[in-house]
Amino acid sequence: MKKSGFRPSAWVFSLSLLLGAAGQPREQNPPFTLTPDQSEALARISAGSMRGHLSFIASDALEGRDTPSAGLEIAAEYIAAQFRRSGLEPAGDDGYFQSSRWTMISPNPKNFRFTLTDSGKTLDIPASKFSMLGIGAASLDRVAVVKIPFEEHSLRVTGAVEGKAVITELPATAQEPPAASQVSRRRQEFINRVAALRPAAIVGIDRGERRDSGYFSSRAVRHPQFVGLVSVPAPPLRITVDDASVNAAFDAMAPGDTHATISLNLSAPLTQEAVLRNVIGLLQGSDPVLKDSYILLSAHYDHLGTRPQLEGDNIWNGANDNGSGTVSVIEIASALATLRERPRRSIAFVAFFGEEHGLLGSRFYAKHPVFPLEKTAAAINLEQVGRTDSPEGDQHGKARITGFDYSEVSKVIRAAGEQAGISVYKDGETSDDYFSRSDNQALADVGIPSHTLCVAFDYPDYHRPTDHWDKIDYENMARTDRMVALALLMLAQDADPPRWNANNPRAARYLKAREEKHPETQR
Repeated sequence: MKKSGFRPSAWVFSLSLLLGAAGQPREQNPPFTLTPDQSEALARISAGSMRGHLSFIASDALEGRDTPSAGLEIAAEYIAAQFRRSGLEPAGDDGYFQSSRWTMISPNPKNFRFTLTDSGKTLDIPASKFSMLGIGAASLDRVAVVKIPFEEHSLRVTGAVEGKAVITELPATAQEPPAASQVSRRRQEFINRVAALRPAAIVGIDRGERRDSGYFSSRAVRHPQFVGLVSVPAPPLRITVDDASVNAAFDAMAPGDTHATISLNLSAPLTQEAVLRNVIGLLQGSDPVLKDSYILLSAHYDHLGTRPQLEGDNIWNGANDNGSGTVSVIEIASALATLRERPRRSIAFVAFFGEEHGLLGSRFYAKHPVFPLEKTAAAINLEQVGRTDSPEGDQHGKARITGFDYSEVSKVIRAAGEQAGISVYKDGETSDDYFSRSDNQALADVGIPSHTLCVAFDYPDYHRPTDHWDKIDYENMARTDRMVALALLMLAQDADPPRWNANNPRAARYLKAREEKHPETQR
């Protein structure tokens, strides 16, 4: 692989030589001149250092950093220790920690029973083969079953469906993101159309799709949902089954009314309390005025935990997702903390919990900001920056940004990429769609110009137990992180904060939120 060439003595030099390597610089973004002090700081970002951090963060000892879990707590302590080692100021309510209390609910296996009776034979479906949307008590008593083939419903069956249980076979989900989105959309559209016919329940036959995610499986119990975010079961109940005996019974049914009935008994859920923590360190700015405004660099440090019921590798280590972003925040913070002359604005480094459960940590931060929202100029969120092998092709020397045209932050990152020889580009298929899939969304919702930077959205081990630390391209990650550090300096040194794009309708809601918090930044 081509060397990055980031030697302290050559940094300013190499920037000028690399201008234009990823396209011509924009006129509104002239090259940013680094001081020798800044050059030395960026050169400290080390592939070897990040390999060391990630080999621990993504090790089996942390058991996949589920939310909540002992492994997540260990990761939080490790991140805080690295912030402390770098000399960052603690910025939480408890040292480096912003703590929050959560009530979690999980399925209650007591008295569970789900049966399908057909032609006098009753099938008891194991709890591990049963899934349902929402968590809560539910009951069905010998409800008649109607079979409707996928995408073949019509208005003529309306009368026969109301109050009954519709059983259908759902198509298998695809592995690749674009195809997976299409299948997911088709499934949801069909379920919504059937739901409009007012059945008591919709039972989806999902062959092989949920073997590790049944309602009472280890995954469900170890992934409790959170009060206020979880849906409560309501008619029609949306049930998914993967059971060989039920599959056979389904195959034998003719479309339309059947002789089958289903029954369900589901107890109220279990509850437990947990304390979850964001980790926040601050590099104080130097300008008498601008030091009270902030640039955020963030990444989520949680992943998907374990599946003890599976044979073989059953730990979802999450090295790239998002151990890579986590150790990048650690490494960039460590490098910039060595600056003898601090940036004009303050830079906050944040590790969020619970992204995999629905942006929990970032949404908590947005509701309880450590730094005033109106004083937070911009945020860059790092997600999956370690892998360069992708079905979309080799990703060396490339980075993409979600919501690319939404704000001026992207222009700053692209300018940093031009100076560092990295192609920062808009992915036409994913830039807008993926804006909501990481923690930048929670910050954007409260008006902060915020984007996620990623090297490869799709890679072979995404959300699989094979996402291991030894598959990371550390040299490319270090190169990417130097560019991110440069972008942070550019944002922190500029007296004018970046603005939302008033000409992009997709950014309108974020612009409105920004104007409500800090109107002068959009003038």
